[in-house]
Amino acid sequence: MQLKGKQVTVLGMARSGVAAAELLLAQGAHVRAIDQNPQTLILNGEPYRIEPQSPAAFVDADLIVLSPGVPPDLTDIKLARQRGVPVIGDLELASWFLRGKMIGITGSNGKTTTTALVAHILNASGIAMQVGGNIGRPPAIMVNASRDEQWNVLELSSFQLETTETFHAQVGAVLNITPDHLDRHHTMKAYIDAKGRLFANQTAGDFAVLNADDAACIAYASHLQAKVLWFSSTRECDGAFLGNGSIFLRDTAMMEQREVPLRGVHNLENTMAAALIANLAGATDEQIRSAVMTFPGVEHRLEFVRELQGVAWYNDSKATNVDATLKAIAAFDRGLWVILGGKDKDSDYSALAGPLAAKARGVFLIGAAANKIASQLEETVFMVQAGTLANAVALAQVSATKGDTVLLAPACASFDQFQNFEHRGREFKRLIHELGGRS
Repeated sequence: MQLKGKQVTVLGMARSGVAAAELLLAQGAHVRAIDQNPQTLILNGEPYRIEPQSPAAFVDADLIVLSPGVPPDLTDIKLARQRGVPVIGDLELASWFLRGKMIGITGSNGKTTTTALVAHILNASGIAMQVGGNIGRPPAIMVNASRDEQWNVLELSSFQLETTETFHAQVGAVLNITPDHLDRHHTMKAYIDAKGRLFANQTAGDFAVLNADDAACIAYASHLQAKVLWFSSTRECDGAFLGNGSIFLRDTAMMEQREVPLRGVHNLENTMAAALIANLAGATDEQIRSAVMTFPGVEHRLEFVRELQGVAWYNDSKATNVDATLKAIAAFDRGLWVILGGKDKDSDYSALAGPLAAKARGVFLIGAAANKIASQLEETVFMVQAGTLANAVALAQVSATKGDTVLLAPACASFDQFQNFEHRGREFKRLIHELGGRS
């Protein structure tokens, strides 16, 4: 779409919305910025008044751009679509102007670690790239720095993908699909379909990297035009797999499992996916191996915080769904004290009962979902209603003994008590570092 002179409404003025509005203004569009919290922001160096949401804000729009946090089924949006107004997201908008090839990485869990690892490998290998998307830099911010000869490495959420139309990833990867965001998507089919938008515009010259042990990924492969490469932690496949203590890439032993610095089988899967993606972008086996061994990990993802009086403390605040928490628990042996709770996402927590009974000495429940979690776990594990994160940390300090591990892996969103999962993780680390005693 030619944007110069067009009236464009941007709904949601957090980081992604601001970036989209600035890109639109740079393209000569007339922007109406809408948010539930009207204020004045600086856009492209000038003060800009943000309007409150109302039906009038959409009446004369030639295009509507939604921030990822805005559901596309709002009444005003539905009415605009009925009038024939195009409705897209910030990813679709940015893709109209991004130069270079696209790597799109999505999945219910592991996408941030995998995206960061791909970027780390490509950077260490001297391959031109920039990284962004759901990982921190909105796609619209990446436009000015994009170049024809570089790769755009994008972590993509279902919220970003569901509003795409022409977005085209030369390499697209889905790491796994487990129940998540059902409060937004309502059904698993809708959630799976949203993730599957990643492959909608791929052609026979493109690549899809998929988890061979995931049912939804197997289903995607049945109707893709792109060449499929698989990764698996359980069996040999055409791509990357584990075998005899090594990670194999294209049937060649690339590195030993013990050389991967990240905990858990799920992180071996993330490493295999990243290796395949980086290889497709031009990195050699030795470059990949060397870079993996120097990867520092990602904050709030099974992040070691401190050992205090023989007790290890780990921050996995990004474990915002049940499957992520299951993976976190699987990365440890017995002696766990797990902090669970936050804002419920219409999740079923009963799957946690068995692993917690096998490995946990106790659970501290926090936030709005505490009672629901308690009712679904029943008497399978010792539980304490801590209420707040600060109380949970204090209780964990007096409960855990030498050799134990305290793990924040909430299985919930953070928005009941925190701004986001990063805020929750930082607060957890602050509380730990303020505990008395020597490491």
